[in-house]
Amino acid sequence: MTAPLYAQDEARHPPPNAKTDELAAFYAPQQQRPPYDGVSVERDVKYGPFDRNLLDVFAPVVRDATPRPILLFVHGGGFTGGDRQLPHGLPFYDNVALWAVRHRLIGVNMTYRLAPQFGWPAGAEDVASAVRYLRGAIASRNGDPERIYVMGHSAGAVHVATYLAHPEMQSSDGPGIAGAVLVSGAFDIETLPIGEREKGYFGSDASKYAERSSLQGLLRARTRLLVVNAEHDPPMFLHQAEELEFALAHANDREVKTLVLAGHSHMSTVMSVNSHDTALSDAIEEFLGGDAKP
Repeated sequence: MTAPLYAQDEARHPPPNAKTDELAAFYAPQQQRPPYDGVSVERDVKYGPFDRNLLDVFAPVVRDATPRPILLFVHGGGFTGGDRQLPHGLPFYDNVALWAVRHRLIGVNMTYRLAPQFGWPAGAEDVASAVRYLRGAIASRNGDPERIYVMGHSAGAVHVATYLAHPEMQSSDGPGIAGAVLVSGAFDIETLPIGEREKGYFGSDASKYAERSSLQGLLRARTRLLVVNAEHDPPMFLHQAEELEFALAHANDREVKTLVLAGHSHMSTVMSVNSHDTALSDAIEEFLGGDAKP
């Protein structure tokens, strides 16, 4: 794993052992609250047949002269939970989509089917459905269907990676995205500690874990990747990123940008987006290049 590229002083992020509610209390005052000035928010857009096949689309009220790229965010939740908005009126994950709009993209948040009712590969199939929907519908919202970036966090990163690794889930012309940001993901299920939530999604038959992993498929995939972890992620996430980086470097000399966010924990990375703490958002902006403009 490469050394941290973004160092921050303690005033910009909470202690590494902060709980989720403490992290929310730290970052929430720095986030915008609705209604969002200059931003149109279209909630509960159906992208597929299931109850949780829903999108929230954030776009500027005043359209640009040219179509904008899209950032599609896929939340985490341990395969069994999570949503486009955290409960109790918290501003997450609107913050990710708002950052996108402020950087001349269209921001989209999605939900997907959950385990144990829906097992592998339901999450990845829903990412595929959302991408197909956006490629067909985002132009009417002044988006560029040829410049869709997908960002997944935790279980969401697993679903994005699975989608990229399994061509059978993609359209005939490929995944249809310009790049992917994988934040605190898991890619080799055989080496992942398996608890009840993981069994609820991947099943209890360990002989199927290799085929349900994304590692080997990512070695063949050509989509540009940014792989991000937090310094204080649970060790399993750091091990998974190191395994992916090693495999990619030795399989085909393919360079994938990886980084560790100094001082951050598993949830603080995405909660920090669009706040004074710009570690993750700076990395995303750099990865997107000219497609993200402050």
